[in-house]
Amino acid sequence: MSYDKQIMAPLIAQNVAAVSEKTRQNMLLKMIEIRIAEEEIQGLFLQNLIRGTTHLAIGQEACAVGTAAAFQKGDSLTCTYRGHHHALALGMTLQGLMGEMMGKEAGACKGKGGSMHMTDAANGLLGANAIVGAQIPIAVGAALTAQVKQTGACAFTFFGDGATNIGAFHEAMNMASIWKLPVIFLCENNVYGEYSAWHKTTPVQDLSVRAAAYGMVGKTIDGQDVEHVYAEVKEAADRARAGEGPTFIEFKTYRYRGHSRTDTGPYRPEGELELWEQRDPIMILKDRMIADGQLDETEFAELTQAKEREVFSAIEWAQAQPFPPLEALYDDVYYEG
Repeated sequence: MSYDKQIMAPLIAQNVAAVSEKTRQNMLLKMIEIRIAEEEIQGLFLQNLIRGTTHLAIGQEACAVGTAAAFQKGDSLTCTYRGHHHALALGMTLQGLMGEMMGKEAGACKGKGGSMHMTDAANGLLGANAIVGAQIPIAVGAALTAQVKQTGACAFTFFGDGATNIGAFHEAMNMASIWKLPVIFLCENNVYGEYSAWHKTTPVQDLSVRAAAYGMVGKTIDGQDVEHVYAEVKEAADRARAGEGPTFIEFKTYRYRGHSRTDTGPYRPEGELELWEQRDPIMILKDRMIADGQLDETEFAELTQAKEREVFSAIEWAQAQPFPPLEALYDDVYYEG
């Protein structure tokens, strides 16, 4: 079984509260930037300019961009090893991203984090995590800090559908609910946990029903509609900031590429990818803006070309940067106040 039109239809918002034209344009530009950057990252791997592995979120851009739009100064976010889109959505620069991907000293983490451990504390990204679900209790800790210090900040944590089956997820949900912590649990259900379809590992269709066990608000929404994502996440964040506790939001979304860079997705049912490509998050917002007279095809092409130039420039810049010296291995091992 795959997510087909019958399953998605009830989730597609008929009347999404439109944001301003400027916010729409910013969302569209950021999703385009993420898409182009990730497509180029795959190519850089094939050229052996990026080592190790990587996990692309092509198709999932709306989840990150819509959430980032609800961010406020002082908020924090943790995410999975599939985190390039979260990093860019929160404000990591293309130079910082590409430098880090190539292991350069000028990278966001001085070349030590790579693809799977993106961190950008200045923009609220506490870190991507390579251990499934390990980032969830970290966000709960950040939310507890905000509550104790009464900062008004909110913590967000992204995870995949597979993480909802591990102990850390349930422990974190339970603690957050008991203490009414300002944390938003965000599940990017992209149909597959690595190579296993969700229905082969999980006995419920909508993962958000698990929130009920913790007396928590739970919602399942269309993760391909960036305005819908923004509206739901902002509502949850407003409740959290008001002391009304956490929320669990499940985004129905899809990764257009395989689990990792070498995965061609042979396990996908025929036609599934093509079905989801019909709900490309970039095209949904683009078509809506065109219908509202805020964009035309020529302008869209120009915006895309401008973003391509930015991405290519960042790649060229990163290639020219030096690798960290060998002695840098001993830096940042311990905290130095």
